[in-house]
Amino acid sequence: MIVDLGSYVQLGGRPAVRFERLLPAPIERVWAAVTDPEQLPAWFPSQVRYEPRVGGEITFLGDPNLPEPPQVDRVLAWDPPHRFAFGWGGDEIHLELSRTEAGCRLVLLNVLVSADTAARNATGWYGCLGELDKVLQGIPSDGPHSQPLADFWPLHDAHVAAGLPHGAWIPDEVLAARPS
Repeated sequence: MIVDLGSYVQLGGRPAVRFERLLPAPIERVWAAVTDPEQLPAWFPSQVRYEPRVGGEITFLGDPNLPEPPQVDRVLAWDPPHRFAFGWGGDEIHLELSRTEAGCRLVLLNVLVSADTAARNATGWYGCLGELDKVLQGIPSDGPHSQPLADFWPLHDAHVAAGLPHGAWIPDEVLAARPS
């Protein structure tokens, strides 16, 4: 059963997908996992280098779904250990952390260039957050691109069934893995 697929929201009139996770890890551990360039490839779809300050340059490498690397954007928010946001190929990624009694609450918000990318991106983030959970539990992760391509489709279909806008470009190799 698929649970907590994330939700489609509007932020300042822009489409976005939002995920919230309650993580049984201290906020400092989660902050390190979501900001340390050495830890990011275990769950985030790109290798990342950045200047840790608002307005700093952020560079993405190694994501097969981005145009020819490197992609360069800007850090939009930097408030350790609570908030990290940055531009990403026209989208924005906002990571917000807060302490809870059991550990940390993480909110990931992907502000989208186009609403029709909601189901596709939500499917990707669902997988990425699963890999982040592994990292925080100390379970080895080969990163989000290591998941079988066929695993994309049940999640994507669940997002579409939940009403998330869809229809955006999907990589050819993922399309080819769609079950008949």
